[in-house]
Amino acid sequence: MDARLGIDCLVLFLYFFIIVAIGLRMGRKERDLEDFALGRRQIPWWAVLASLIAAETSAGTFFGTPGEGYTQRNYTYLQLALGTIIARILVSFIFIKPYYDYKVFSIYEYLTARFGAGTKNAASAVFLFTRLLASGARLYVAAIALALAYEMIRGVRPSQAETLWIYVGATIAIVVLTAIYTTLGGIKAVIWTDLIQASIMIGSALIALGLLYAAIPGGWHEIVQRRGPFHLSDLITTGLDPAKHGWQKIAGMFAIEYTIFAGLIGSTFMTMSTHGTDQDMVQRMLTAVDIRRSRRSLILSGLADIPIAFTFVSIGVLLWVFYQTHQDLVVPKTPNEIFCHYILYEMPIGLRGLLLAGIFATAMGSLSTALNALATSFTRDWYVTYIRPGADGEESLRAVRWATVGFSILMILVASTTSYFVIVRPNVRIIPIVLGIYGYTYGSVLGIFLAGMLTKTRGNDRGNFIAMIAGFIVVTILSGLPNNIAGIFGTKIYHQPDWLPVMEFPWWICFGSIVTFCVAILFRTGREHHPPRA
Repeated sequence: MDARLGIDCLVLFLYFFIIVAIGLRMGRKERDLEDFALGRRQIPWWAVLASLIAAETSAGTFFGTPGEGYTQRNYTYLQLALGTIIARILVSFIFIKPYYDYKVFSIYEYLTARFGAGTKNAASAVFLFTRLLASGARLYVAAIALALAYEMIRGVRPSQAETLWIYVGATIAIVVLTAIYTTLGGIKAVIWTDLIQASIMIGSALIALGLLYAAIPGGWHEIVQRRGPFHLSDLITTGLDPAKHGWQKIAGMFAIEYTIFAGLIGSTFMTMSTHGTDQDMVQRMLTAVDIRRSRRSLILSGLADIPIAFTFVSIGVLLWVFYQTHQDLVVPKTPNEIFCHYILYEMPIGLRGLLLAGIFATAMGSLSTALNALATSFTRDWYVTYIRPGADGEESLRAVRWATVGFSILMILVASTTSYFVIVRPNVRIIPIVLGIYGYTYGSVLGIFLAGMLTKTRGNDRGNFIAMIAGFIVVTILSGLPNNIAGIFGTKIYHQPDWLPVMEFPWWICFGSIVTFCVAILFRTGREHHPPRA
């Protein structure tokens, strides 16, 4: 056992060494904030494409999506991928050009020019808070592998206290290693390491899919026999209740996570917010040489989403069939741990190390982009604007590096808190948590950006602030958040009307942005903030 683990550990340590070395080499010779944040807009479009894929495919996706396939045993999750393609096309032709035209480092600088500093401050603050929570919340996932490895070596499942320490220790290690090359190498280090990490992630997932299929006796016939024949309803569901009529027939659709309407409408708004108004995603698009190449990388990343999501969901479905045909008394009850359990107990030596590297690749890829974006937004939106106005390039570079260190520490705190929550409640599903965090706030930000880009004379600082609060309140009510919090203490704050369904996370950003946009355009823009005529 020790020799086999030694080979896997060697593969894993070799991965860490290569990633850190390449990150430091690619990011050398930085002179100022433009180097750190934008790589002087000299990154090839195909590298930007790989970076987008790596940033989207977090460790939460690596475990959470197979967990969805294992639990649901269908492909309804893929419906959300349809909206991501539509959204990317919209983002390409609505958002990217203004960002290039205004030559922004932080995309929230656009809001200063369009509305004023107040709107920029509000949107930037929402991003910093939400991105920190969302990225930190999914960071612990990579530690699942170490917790299960501990169980495999000792032959006994670790206690809650031991599991927590494993999670926290792994989180610290991942953050420190990622922070080293992100702090010193900036966006260039992030993108080039993302290219390697995306390749490892996709390659390891395909290997796992092939090995799973080969290990099921009887192949496709056995899969259909165990799981049942595949029908169109396993991919597309409407959520409409045929037994009801009028609004009641439609209302139930909003209470189901994965439907065709959630995919075409809800997911479109979700992706527009993450890929159009989130510094984390947009910053790498702005490193491309020009608008045309930036659009190309963005749209192609959307097309790549479908086969990637299909691969991970298929892994989950095949895992369910595999464990129906292979007796295993220690299969985890938590869906998030199933894929990792298979990797540790069933994968061949060496390949197991590669799959573990794939797990850490997804965690480090999404973390590095988040740290770089958080540090850039803080430095550009707050440090050089309010703390040290007029800071030169060298001072700004020093500030953004220290900001990266600061956000790394905060990430560890958030991830540790999330680890405690997940250990206490092991049946929690990752995907709804991660996407849900965005849902409460990003609708408000998207609504303001749309008001700025789709109109020329509507919206101002005061109106936008009111609009963002209105959007947040609507999402809070539609999601049932107040009653969910009160339910922890065994009570209710209010009674939800029968005609108003408690909506699932794919719809939150949609309604939040619509409400925010409608309120924002009630207010007129001051003349000094009218966009220039084309």
